[in-house]
Amino acid sequence: MDSLFKTYVTLLILLPRFFVFSAGRNIDPNLTNHIGGVDYTKPEITTNSRGHWDIDHKNVGVGAMQLQLMPNDRVVWFDATTLGPSALKLTPKGNCPVNIDVNDQPDCFAHAVSYDWINRKVKPIVLSGEPWCSSGNLWPNGNLMATGGTFTGVKTVRMLPKDNLNANFIDRKGALGDNRWYATNQVLEDGRAIVVGGRDAFSVEVVPPSLDFKPMRFDLPFLKETCTPPKGLYRFIENNLYPFVYLLPDGNVFIFANDRSIHLNPLTGKIILEYPRLPGGSRNYPASGVSAILPLKMSEDNSHPLNVEVVVCGGNNPEAFEMVDAKPAQQKVFVPALRDCHRIHPMMMNAAKWEQEEDMPTPRVMGDMLHLPTGELIILNGAKKGVAAWENAIDPNFTPLIYSPFKPMGQRFKEMRPTSIARMYHSSAALLPDTKILVVGSNPHQFYTFNVPYPTELRAEKFHPPYLDKALNKDRLEINAACTDKVLKYGAPFKVTVTFKSKIQLKLGEAKITILYPPFTTHGFSQNQRLIVPPIKKIENNVITALAPPSGKIAPPGYYVLFVNRLGVPGQGIWVHID
Repeated sequence: MDSLFKTYVTLLILLPRFFVFSAGRNIDPNLTNHIGGVDYTKPEITTNSRGHWDIDHKNVGVGAMQLQLMPNDRVVWFDATTLGPSALKLTPKGNCPVNIDVNDQPDCFAHAVSYDWINRKVKPIVLSGEPWCSSGNLWPNGNLMATGGTFTGVKTVRMLPKDNLNANFIDRKGALGDNRWYATNQVLEDGRAIVVGGRDAFSVEVVPPSLDFKPMRFDLPFLKETCTPPKGLYRFIENNLYPFVYLLPDGNVFIFANDRSIHLNPLTGKIILEYPRLPGGSRNYPASGVSAILPLKMSEDNSHPLNVEVVVCGGNNPEAFEMVDAKPAQQKVFVPALRDCHRIHPMMMNAAKWEQEEDMPTPRVMGDMLHLPTGELIILNGAKKGVAAWENAIDPNFTPLIYSPFKPMGQRFKEMRPTSIARMYHSSAALLPDTKILVVGSNPHQFYTFNVPYPTELRAEKFHPPYLDKALNKDRLEINAACTDKVLKYGAPFKVTVTFKSKIQLKLGEAKITILYPPFTTHGFSQNQRLIVPPIKKIENNVITALAPPSGKIAPPGYYVLFVNRLGVPGQGIWVHID
């Protein structure tokens, strides 16, 4: 009887683990590195590389205050139009449209560019209506929408079409219901977007993928409650601008501002739940920590994500801004940034709480946090002391971090090879389909300023993560685009065909597909960013059959970059459309 009882207890302990880890496959539980199951049935291929940097373009001419990777293999970025000339003139010579925000004077300088990241070519773009500190997202058809700014751009919606590489921005001034300066956009399950907050805008509004609409807004007092009041005329502090906003699998949104967060119905404005306060400091502009929703790995039956989790890292003391901003140089006190990270499971609702994550190796403010095709994340750019805004930070953080959120504690952060270029205020970055990281921008000054410690930075560089180690090329696959489904329908099977130079035959359990929604990045936050890991059902003759995300609640309709990894080594991605 004792023996039978022990066997029964052992089965009670082991069976749940078996079903969690195996999901119907013969998987070694020791390989697990993800809540809800393993990614592979064999150990990942590793490298000692710490990555490397190279200069991609010596002078792109325009600062990258706001940046968006487009589905036409262009990266579009733009800067303020009222803060003096850029370093790039519009073409052809003599193209000097009137700048309505600068006393209707002719302006021959570009304030936006389209960058051909494959051929490293810069093309100037015309835009009007000041987009300074605006927000944005892609429409389901791949067009770029940018919202807000200041001056005549404060209620503007501007659009750049995907299919016309020679197009300039088209705008509709006064379209928004509130002034949107330092706001955040999040695409919803039906392709509409919400625009959240902004300076003195304690509201949310819904914007369709169109330039022709009537404002649909509602008040959100939570945004006023989280706003650190100004210390005098034009001495804004706030600490809740560019709030972190994420679409959740129930169609609602998670909004984090300053040190508080809520679960919100984005169409009615009803707060479903307020989560516990995050201790330790302020995390949004100008304290400017980094945040992301972790990869959404779908269950075997494709019905739900196995883990829905938000991470927040860095930031600064709530008083750090007033100790440095608008003060003479000798009176500035640059407060060290925060190193701590915390995570929360927002779908656990009343049981959700902030959990202490491993600290970053170094403090960071104004960084960028991007998904990698492997399911890891990279944190780069920013400073170790101070806050966002002009000349408010020192001590650049040159060292990128690879963040592996599902490794054991103590192994989650790995420092990469540092850059030699300071990427401070108004710098941006993007994961490219070739799996490299494009890094551009940095202008901590009101005007383009050179020959100073942290100059306006016009070089574009690329970081090559460790998975691009040439020693791994024999294990790297290529997607055969001609034999791959590029239009994915919700919940339906799709096929991806891969090839290897080394004649590898891919097996079930060796592959992972990741699907990236390309974010609109500005001021250290990548709006709309999400990475989805769909279930793979079979692999035959290097043809992978997987299931598309089940609905727009998981993957809003639009263009995504699809990657395939073999045992942790990704190949170049391709553009797909999900609807």
